[in-house]
Amino acid sequence: MSDDNLEMRSRPADWEVAHRYGERVHILDNVYLLSALARIGSPHVAHRDLMALLRSVYQHMLTTACGRELPRVSISVPSRMAAAHNHRGNYKGPMFDPDTSIVVVDIIRAGIVPSQVCFELLTAVLSEQCVRLDHLTMARQSDEHGHVIGVDLSGSKIGGRVDGAIMILPDPMGATGKTTIRALKHYLKSFGKPKKIIALPMIATPEYSRAVLEELEDIVIYTARLDRGMSEPEVLATIPGTYWDREKGLDEKSYIVPGAGGMGEVINNSWC
Repeated sequence: MSDDNLEMRSRPADWEVAHRYGERVHILDNVYLLSALARIGSPHVAHRDLMALLRSVYQHMLTTACGRELPRVSISVPSRMAAAHNHRGNYKGPMFDPDTSIVVVDIIRAGIVPSQVCFELLTAVLSEQCVRLDHLTMARQSDEHGHVIGVDLSGSKIGGRVDGAIMILPDPMGATGKTTIRALKHYLKSFGKPKKIIALPMIATPEYSRAVLEELEDIVIYTARLDRGMSEPEVLATIPGTYWDREKGLDEKSYIVPGAGGMGEVINNSWC
């Protein structure tokens, strides 16, 4: 990336955080989201509160990402006031292109609730004939020391091809990027090439962004928080991405620091 582009990303719009990861990464600048994520990551949060917060985080992330990434058209739609004011009662302006095809990908387990939230929001404003929800059963593979060594794709429910569609991946934790890469390569190999891929990790590490961007050319990343807590203090003092190769958000077992713990287990209350 050129120095001019780096500088441009260091002067963000008012809705995103300054960084030097490039044009395909968007870190949302929203104190509500940061407050919600702090509560979600707390060991003292009640499960019912965590679930409500998780839904609210994904409602905001989806509306922000789709408002910027989905194609739009100018349209005229009658309102209830059209009965009294004829054509003056029509809304005339931009809306999502009703012919847009969208595939939401649920990566089980942590992605179950976020993907359902995204699917329901999208079917409320687009034809349900154009929005699909797929399910992938994926799991981390770890060695005997607990280190993540890969991703297992043991089963899935995929509704068909994705050629020309916009794919949305609301997987909460953007840690190593292996899950995202494995899922999308599965689609690219067997189900066609989407028009665009929107990744929606609520928390992402520098390692995640680097891995995903290097492997997938048509992907954009929207995240509510960047976690690079394992970086050296002098690196943390700089604009994110300045020393990307020295930034670290993962511990020795590939968990995000500070992160939110094992969200798959937390969401599903796996300890009961």
